[in-house]
Amino acid sequence: MQRSISEVARLTGTTSRTLRHYDHIGLLAPSRVGANGYRYYDAAALRRLQRILLLRQLGLGLPAIAEALAASGDGPALRTHLDWLRAEQARLERQIASVERTITSIEAEEQIMAEDMFDGFDHTQYQDEVEQRWGAQAWADGDRWWRGLGPEGQQGFMAEHVALAERWAQLRADGVPPGDAQAQANARRHHAWIARGWQGREPSADELVGLADMYLADERFAANYGGPEGASYVRDALTHFALTELI
Repeated sequence: MQRSISEVARLTGTTSRTLRHYDHIGLLAPSRVGANGYRYYDAAALRRLQRILLLRQLGLGLPAIAEALAASGDGPALRTHLDWLRAEQARLERQIASVERTITSIEAEEQIMAEDMFDGFDHTQYQDEVEQRWGAQAWADGDRWWRGLGPEGQQGFMAEHVALAERWAQLRADGVPPGDAQAQANARRHHAWIARGWQGREPSADELVGLADMYLADERFAANYGGPEGASYVRDALTHFALTELI
């Protein structure tokens, strides 16, 4: 049985664009291409895709994945992947425990150490997406910067993001308009946080508006701000800041 590219994208949680990119770089060719230009994938291709996605989740770059696929057959490779998945399961269990500790500390109105707050979190899961959107060099530069922060710097950077999200939620709950001075003060702080993540380069007005739109359009970003309604508030506040302060 062969599945269309749209079916495979839906089943695997990836995108047709990603699958076409994998074909373009020789990582995953479709089983056949129909007369209409549509790509189709058989069982062997799906097994290969499974291995690719497993390796992506483990943080490997696409060149390393290509080498791994070329070096071993399905059986031995899948056993190795199983070992890696078990390690990933342990990391996720630490991440769950980390979030549970944060919730408990909030409910008890207690402080929590940053080391506990971010245990188990891993930024490399976004490598493929960053490389596709902004290029391999952008990922390499950002990854070098992130690792250069060290554990304490990484915890401080993430803690600032948590503080920003909490402030956005409070402002929205209090009914503060996005253009109000209080919201704009947090927008200025958010802009500075982004600039830090961009290794000191401040986003332009257009770039900040684009990022703000992405917060709402991408459910993964929206989740950081309480879902679409929270992300919409942040988007409006950052857009107001960009158009009044950065132009």
